Amino acid sequence: QLQLVESGGGLVQPGGSLRLSCAASGFTLDYYAIGWFRQAPGKEREGVSCISSSGGYTNYADSVKGRFTISRDNAKNTVYLQMNSLKPEDTAVYYCNVRDFYGKDYWGRGTQVTVSS
Repeated sequence: QLQLVESGGGLVQPGGSLRLSCAASGFTLDYYAIGWFRQAPGKEREGVSCISSSGGYTNYADSVKGRFTISRDNAKNTVYLQMNSLKPEDTAVYYCNVRDFYGKDYWGRGTQVTVSS
């Protein structure tokens, strides 16, 4: 059973940092691109960042460029999202996503990030 588990969220003050993790079980992440998404209350889920299977290609939403960094450790079957200079508008539930070769999407349950003073 393919599963994704996000962790690392929490409450942080504006300007602070968090590192989110997305750990996979039941399959090997090596062959897949991974995406991070977020959903704030009352808003639609939006893409934050993605990384290619090799890690050689990354992409970021304009709102997080220069502040967030996505990375992966295939040996640990884990993808990370380093979030620096956090702003209140970054408050959301963060999810990681994998789309398999058949086009099916897999999501974790998410981890809450709250940026507030």
